[in-house]
Amino acid sequence: MYNQEEFDNAKTKVLKYILYKKRSENEIRTKFAPTIEEKMLDDIIEYLKQAGYIDDSIYIEKTINNFMILKNLSIKEIKYKLLSKGLDKNQIEDYIYSHKDELEEYEKKSAQNIIYKKSSSMEEQELKEYLLKKGYKSDNIEKAFEEE
Repeated sequence: MYNQEEFDNAKTKVLKYILYKKRSENEIRTKFAPTIEEKMLDDIIEYLKQAGYIDDSIYIEKTINNFMILKNLSIKEIKYKLLSKGLDKNQIEDYIYSHKDELEEYEKKSAQNIIYKKSSSMEEQELKEYLLKKGYKSDNIEKAFEEE
């Protein structure tokens, strides 16, 4: 077992890490697994979850909102980026399902932005194939071209 001072020092390191930038539970585990004993890390994470510092569902929501403000991504790309952070697939899909209309509209607008930026250097068919490869839904691509 570990003593309280060790626990507090390790907890402070983890807290600094997540206060600097919101992190998923998996990101925290990956970062600290080599330096903090597993049982202690489990206890720290549990403590920080109860204190509200770690909440993957809020992390998913904030990350998606940031993507929607800053990037042009397909829903599939958003999902992939979240999965790559080690987030729970069901939590991601639940969020996407419950915000389906908003995300579909965002995907269509993202496609329009890409069409606008690349239309001078790419033909329409080329653009459609490019967007399909990036995971855009074909009906959102069609709507983006119709409204362009």
